[in-house]
Amino acid sequence: MRKACLVAAVSGLACFLSHAPAAAAPLQDAIGAGDAWRIKASVRSRTEAIDGQFRPGAPESDFLQSFRSTLLAEYDAGPLRIGAEVTDSRGYGQKRNSSAGTSDINPVELTQAYVALELGDAFAEGSSALLTAGRFTLPIGSKRLLDAAGSSNRIPAYTGVNLDWKSAGGDRLVAFWAMPHLREPDDVESLLDNEVQWDPETTDLQFSGASFTKAKVLGGSVEVYAYALKEKDSAERPTTNRRLFTPGFRIFRAPAAAMLDYELEAAYQFGAVRASKAATDTRDLDVSAWFIHAEAGRTFTGAWKPRLSFLFDQASGDKANAATYNRFDALFGSRRTDFGPVSLFGPVSRANVVSGGVRLEAAPSKRFDTILTARGLWLDSPTDSFGATGVRDRAGTSGRHAGQLFEVRGRYWLIPKVARLDATLAYLDKGSFLEDAPNAPDRGDTRYAGVDLTFDF
Repeated sequence: MRKACLVAAVSGLACFLSHAPAAAAPLQDAIGAGDAWRIKASVRSRTEAIDGQFRPGAPESDFLQSFRSTLLAEYDAGPLRIGAEVTDSRGYGQKRNSSAGTSDINPVELTQAYVALELGDAFAEGSSALLTAGRFTLPIGSKRLLDAAGSSNRIPAYTGVNLDWKSAGGDRLVAFWAMPHLREPDDVESLLDNEVQWDPETTDLQFSGASFTKAKVLGGSVEVYAYALKEKDSAERPTTNRRLFTPGFRIFRAPAAAMLDYELEAAYQFGAVRASKAATDTRDLDVSAWFIHAEAGRTFTGAWKPRLSFLFDQASGDKANAATYNRFDALFGSRRTDFGPVSLFGPVSRANVVSGGVRLEAAPSKRFDTILTARGLWLDSPTDSFGATGVRDRAGTSGRHAGQLFEVRGRYWLIPKVARLDATLAYLDKGSFLEDAPNAPDRGDTRYAGVDLTFDF
């Protein structure tokens, strides 16, 4: 099956490139849609492999050929917009006990189906506002706590209502109430068969919040936000009954030539959660958790536009105190930009981590850019599992050093704005914790390779 998938991907690329014009027209122009329509589509093929797996219970080596296809259609009827998007996310070739799961496979899903009302400058002169109801995606701010497509094969979506307001000066307010879509299917057999199941929503899982960004502050922008998550379990869907409130802020200046740029984001999380999903577990634990991201960089002048940046991330882990819960919950955020490729890889998440690193970015041409990243990894709490690895030492005797993470990434536009190749190599040099913890797999260091081929129409 792996060979067949690879052959299909390569054959499809060759066929497309041989027939594509130098500058392909957007899909809606190609089908003759009028100006009132916005029609977009994309197809992404991802081929990836891992060896020296760090997750307990997962195969030492694994392979995944995944595909993600999207089709969005929106009709603009004056102040009213009506839109829908279908997403098809599939995976092939993975082993039965693969770590590939609901983040990678979600065939034929109605990701968006909404009605949006343009409110114009109803709130302030020169501003714009859009009120949306239905199914929608919702990326906000840095996307560390709330993202849309991201790098995972599945696109997270929500059902509810949101207001997006923008001022003439660049300020922005987003406020929403929504029910995050549950991930279906979620059993091994259905995932291996790419079985089509509707992603339901329920009032047992509610997510709400607001984010306000003030532009032109300290040479950049300032964002403040607060998110609330309310979860209730049931016999059909056991949960830890999360009731979390997460306020935070972000101060940032975007990279620019011959300029220093910076970003500082921090959030605190409190509320209540249960220690397990067991129906007999009815004791609430007080939550006290947090995360911080700090980054400083400079873009140098020159043909390659090199940018050198220094990175620091820390997120709290659960302590030995049985009466509290201290592991930060990243809600519905993404981690690709900060911590490298996900899917079969992705050892680092925004939980129980302390990490400092350096990144070098360069764009030798308009078609090609590259990123090199190196990070040191430690645990915030020696008694909690590290990041997304599942490796844990409850006694806390395996130390805090998780290792070093190295990533090399290159992206090349085969056809500008239409077809892009994205290749990544990553290496996890395991530290003493990932080697000595009681459930750490004895498999040596982890190596990963992945290639994305994306077409936008």
